[in-house]
Amino acid sequence: MANVAGKAYGMTVITPMNPARTWVNHLVFMVARMMPGTLSGLLGLSLIHFARWVIVRRDQWPDFGEGKPEVDNDYMIFCSNFNGTWDQYIDAFSDGIPNGLDLFWYSSTKYPSSIPSTSFKSYISHNQIQNNYFYNATPGSAQRDIKSALRVYDVLRQLARQHPGMTAGQFALEYRKALVRVQNDLGTCGPAPAASPATENAERNRKDFVEREWGGKP
Repeated sequence: MANVAGKAYGMTVITPMNPARTWVNHLVFMVARMMPGTLSGLLGLSLIHFARWVIVRRDQWPDFGEGKPEVDNDYMIFCSNFNGTWDQYIDAFSDGIPNGLDLFWYSSTKYPSSIPSTSFKSYISHNQIQNNYFYNATPGSAQRDIKSALRVYDVLRQLARQHPGMTAGQFALEYRKALVRVQNDLGTCGPAPAASPATENAERNRKDFVEREWGGKP
């Protein structure tokens, strides 16, 4: 269950691509970089921490001393970190940016299209690589928790800059105003509720380590 760390799940999918069609995906990615607005559906999915598509041509595989591998296909590597379960993520992708997904995986062999989601899930599951190691710097925080913490941090820094030039009464007033501005960002971080057996097993496996590192137990 190394794919799960705290509230996040790490996904890696590697799909073969017909070399004669790889240029199409290069063009799609170039347009997406030049026109970020085309990714508004993806950027609007608040459960996503990170998502990246990378094309590896058949002659770009590394040589670790055993000679370059001889492969017939180019490959696309998709990496993503997200909150929630695997099914929730795939469903959000399929519902939120179906046309975008079909373009991003356009050249991938036997890609079925993102709708209906059942065949799309089967395709992703078949090509997914289970991660042996997944590091998460903020295991108790979802994407929204991190954004909330950054907003609170900015307000505190602003108060710190204002404090030297204020009387106690003025600072108290500004503090109360700041508290009102960030009151919806003061939630408590921590482990996510068990959303699936995979998440529950991962939390059980890492329980001793977490207690040893953060719980004050020997």
